[in-house]
Amino acid sequence: MLIQVIVAGALGLFLVVTLMPSWIKYLERLDYGQIVRSQGPKRHQAKAGTPTMGGVVIVAAAVIAMLLVAGLATDILLSSSLMLGYALIGLGDDWRKTAKKRSLGLKAREKLFFQIALAALLGAWLYGDGQLKTDVAFPFLGLRQLGLGYIALVALMVVSTANAVNLTDGLDGLAAGLVLVALLAFFVIAWEQRSKITIFIAATAGSCLGFLCFNKHPARVFMGDTGSLSLGAALASAAVFTKTEMLLIIIGGVFVLETLSTILQVLSFRLTGTRIFRMSPLHHHFELLGWSEPVVVRRFWCGGIVAAGLGLAIWYYLMA
Repeated sequence: MLIQVIVAGALGLFLVVTLMPSWIKYLERLDYGQIVRSQGPKRHQAKAGTPTMGGVVIVAAAVIAMLLVAGLATDILLSSSLMLGYALIGLGDDWRKTAKKRSLGLKAREKLFFQIALAALLGAWLYGDGQLKTDVAFPFLGLRQLGLGYIALVALMVVSTANAVNLTDGLDGLAAGLVLVALLAFFVIAWEQRSKITIFIAATAGSCLGFLCFNKHPARVFMGDTGSLSLGAALASAAVFTKTEMLLIIIGGVFVLETLSTILQVLSFRLTGTRIFRMSPLHHHFELLGWSEPVVVRRFWCGGIVAAGLGLAIWYYLMA
């Protein structure tokens, strides 16, 4: 399987690096550029017009790589289908923003409905198939059998992770780098388990690495919701198929903090009229404290590496 994993990762990387320049030119011709919200940091106004929807190439490269290498293996097919489904939701959102020049795309309830539906379908299939156990390992608490509740857990994991990655995708290279780090942690776990999901993880990680070549500061292209929602779904899939559902909270710790900062900011403002952070999500708070964008990204990447390392340490401790 080592050769398959290497080929999947290398192919994902190669396809993104090869296809992205032409895709960027195509987006520029269509004038499908980023619409920057006026409420964001002022320095981000310079990003307006940068091509978005780079996630189309990320997802296409990852799916092509994993299917060419692994064929129609069940885990790969389910994970790639979920990734594609979330990419289509994001694509619809991105298209409304760019083609119609609106800062907001699909209505929130529309996006949420389709996300929950797709994630619940995955949970229902896993529950009904029976090949993947529906008990969940809670760190230091042991296994808990959830039964039908497993469907709800999978739906919650996928939807929350997809939207957490979407929230985090606000700085050049931030979301792609953090997803790459988290995927590498799940890759180690999957490799130890000798699971075929390693091919899915390798292909997706390779695509993320290739995308960083174009998304590092100053970014030539953004992934858009097409990329952020699909990569979040892919990350959740990695946790589901390695049976490390609860470790996703730790390995994806930076995504959790970004989401919590937004929730706390909204609650604080609605209840007290005051803000906890200068701006949410959290990465904007540090920008407004005077940190440069590359500094924020590098430090958040370091936080992601620490979180992934902690998650792996817990997993090895529990497995020993």
